[in-house]
Amino acid sequence: MKELKIGDIAPQFEAPNQDGEIFSLASLRGGRVILYFYPKDNTPGCTLEAKSLQEGLAELSAAGFTVIGVSPDSERSHCNFRAKHSLEFTLIADTDKAVAEAYGVYGEKKMMGRVVMGIRRTTFIIDPDGNIEKIFTKVNTKEHHKQILSWFAEKE
Repeated sequence: MKELKIGDIAPQFEAPNQDGEIFSLASLRGGRVILYFYPKDNTPGCTLEAKSLQEGLAELSAAGFTVIGVSPDSERSHCNFRAKHSLEFTLIADTDKAVAEAYGVYGEKKMMGRVVMGIRRTTFIIDPDGNIEKIFTKVNTKEHHKQILSWFAEKE
């Protein structure tokens, strides 16, 4: 598994969204993308992260970002998660973990003192040319949108 770094070309993918429609990352070329990977719908940390991104969605959109969430959950799970928390951004159903593997975020991680296989919570910022501009591996779930906007303000 290749570890991606800043400056690398973001791996392109096509995968189903929460509505079962095929989403293509290439369709967002020309704009900035927040591609965030999270372990599971409706778990405490993942819910906090999604709610933070929703809370900051207007500000993130005004700064030119499109938010896309990715987890191994099913389309139905994503649909319910979006409805329950009034999320207005796309969620990708990566049930075979192909997208997570392409981004190097599926693998061993520590959970409650044990080593398990799973999604390592990571956010990639992809620039308008399709290159990785920033990688957040230490995600502040409760204030993730502020974490991104703070980085963006410093960068500009």
